[in-house]
Amino acid sequence: MKYVDEFRDPEKARTLAKEIQGLVAQIERAKQRPLQIMEVCGGHTHSIFRYGIQQMLPDAVEFVHGPGCPVCVLPMGRVDDCVALAERPEVIFTTFGDAMRVPGSKKSLLKAKADGADVRMVYSPLDALAIARKNPEREVIFFGLGFETTIPSTAMTILQAKAERISNFSLFCNHITIIPTIKAILDSPDLHLDGFLGPGHVSMVIGTRPYEFIARHYRKPITIAGFEPLDVLHAMWMVLKQIAEGRSEVENQYGRIVSDNGNARALGAIAEVFELREFFEWRGLGSIDHSGVRIRDAYAAFDAERRFPVANLKIADPKACQCGEVLKGVIKPHECKVFGTACTPEMPLGSLMVSSEGACAAYYNYGRIDTTGLKRRPDVSKDGDKNVQAVA
Repeated sequence: MKYVDEFRDPEKARTLAKEIQGLVAQIERAKQRPLQIMEVCGGHTHSIFRYGIQQMLPDAVEFVHGPGCPVCVLPMGRVDDCVALAERPEVIFTTFGDAMRVPGSKKSLLKAKADGADVRMVYSPLDALAIARKNPEREVIFFGLGFETTIPSTAMTILQAKAERISNFSLFCNHITIIPTIKAILDSPDLHLDGFLGPGHVSMVIGTRPYEFIARHYRKPITIAGFEPLDVLHAMWMVLKQIAEGRSEVENQYGRIVSDNGNARALGAIAEVFELREFFEWRGLGSIDHSGVRIRDAYAAFDAERRFPVANLKIADPKACQCGEVLKGVIKPHECKVFGTACTPEMPLGSLMVSSEGACAAYYNYGRIDTTGLKRRPDVSKDGDKNVQAVA
């Protein structure tokens, strides 16, 4: 297939849905309880709700929404550190747009900007480096966050800054890694997962080989999936086929983008600039060993944590917020006590309601949930209706 419309063909979607129904009928455990398939990536969560994919599947198949949204897992203490850095008078603090609204214990970066801090939205770390070139008298800090998808661009920006000897540019590093996160989920006693839809964008960088432990040690099937509706349905069919046949393997539905060994140049840049942290704190998930990266000593001059005082405090989420349970797949977003009432995209209490890839935001925008009675609601955005119909 060459064009995006081909990945949204209603007839092909109906065919795949019928095939999935036939596979589920062959799986004995599906007669006892719903099969739980975790989509790790927030981009998949968004696609699932935007295109109404859950409604196309049998009741015996259930998506579990994983922690694949990097903005969503940012702990409150790190947001407070961002605000403290941004409020320094000599600093221009640069960040991706969705991170500006993540709530800290007192305020978000957006509120800090409203209060007078020089916070600027950028589309890439190279944009932040350009700001540093134009403002040599100011310290420019880039808020680096994201999985292996975004780490290479940050690494290459650091390399560029060193090559140009730009001394007023630094990185507040909050980049995280996917493999330790999946292992922590698999070791969680709260979850009983039957398989995974693997993240497409991360896998474009790291390849398929790092996931082999999932199939080998945990005996769970995983299929790397693309993001169009037919990608997700096809990948789900591949996972269910493995379950029906008693197999546990790493399969690659997204072969047009993802290779076994990943992107060597991107991985080389990451290895040059970054090293693993001993542990990193995740919002709602706690501390996970080797799940984050930090800047190597050779590039310490570009490390904002070494150049400026950073409190690095651990701050608990509000008690009413259940982001942790949603991130681990223990509850659905609409089961959170404040979903759609105290917590909305306009006034987010939890980080999962902030990012467009957050599970709560996806439920709110496309889930057709009546937040008063937790029932289906007929009122859904025109965009949601149009896209659900596209594959229905």
